[in-house]
Amino acid sequence: MRRNVSEQSGEVDLRPLSARSVVLSLLLGAHPPEMPVKDLVRAVEPFGVGGSTLRAALSRMVGAGDLRRADTVYGLSDRLLARQRRQDDSVHPRTRAWSGDWEMVVITATGRGPAERADLRARLAALRLAELREGVWLRPANLARPLPDDLDGVARRCTARPAGSGPELAAALWPLDDWAADARALLAHVTRADRPADRLTGFAAVVRHLLADPVLPPELLPPDWPGDELRSAYADYQRELADTVPQDHLRR
Repeated sequence: MRRNVSEQSGEVDLRPLSARSVVLSLLLGAHPPEMPVKDLVRAVEPFGVGGSTLRAALSRMVGAGDLRRADTVYGLSDRLLARQRRQDDSVHPRTRAWSGDWEMVVITATGRGPAERADLRARLAALRLAELREGVWLRPANLARPLPDDLDGVARRCTARPAGSGPELAAALWPLDDWAADARALLAHVTRADRPADRLTGFAAVVRHLLADPVLPPELLPPDWPGDELRSAYADYQRELADTVPQDHLRR
């Protein structure tokens, strides 16, 4: 689980704020995720990004496949649209009542190279599965989403009811206490932050942390789990950004 807080408790590890990261943060939080360049110029100004710096960054991002351009309007590429969907799901996860069943994915394919194995592991982790042992992944069946059909080519999917304590199994699969401690440190940081750039970098770390939330049923979580509080704080920040971003392009 990627950490957004340093090993010293309460110190948030923020990533540097670049023109690219500002543009992506604004567009990933926008619906629809596109904006004319004149509106982008005004939107990035509070974060210390000037017009010439922005235009140079936009050109590089189009060349790198981060953005698509139609006349003077820039929007997220298909690859980044998929990232936005994952981000949206992390902020507003689709869940269902938990019956006690667990999803299990057992890897059956052999002869795959290191890159293929790493890619499959990343995909399974993005589906919020955790590895019990090599090749055996599982999670509570409380997410309202199907597993991708193409997994059938490399794995067998099962429904299981593990014996023993569900909370103990969840704690063995995910570092829940660490996640909760990091979430509380992030909440404290974004509550204190008042400059636009500081708030943007803080909430970018919040989004990364939410992507690592296993979204477990309440029955399996430790007491005072801060997941909902962290999601609520980010939803408030999204509304805050929407109030500052020019909206003319949305009415066309």
